[in-house]
Amino acid sequence: MSQLQLHTHTHDPQEVKAIVNRLAKAIGHLEAVKGMVENGRDCSEVLVQLAAVKAAVNNTGKLILKEHISHCIVHAIEQGDQQAIEDLNSAIDQFLK
Repeated sequence: MSQLQLHTHTHDPQEVKAIVNRLAKAIGHLEAVKGMVENGRDCSEVLVQLAAVKAAVNNTGKLILKEHISHCIVHAIEQGDQQAIEDLNSAIDQFLK
């Protein structure tokens, strides 16, 4: 996305907080994995923890996608904004690579 897109509608503050909390936990977990590598921990242990970080990020992405569909896409459809649908399809393609 090359340009900043501003929302013309609001998101559920509780959902936004849940997403931000999940991201903070994933960041903390990734920092811990970095520390494991720096401290020479067993590669198998690192890979297992890295898989947990990957799952946390993917699950957060799913929450963002659900929130996006529930609010942004519903709003876009109400406004006749076909570009939002195209942007969502592009974002899904990137997310699922």
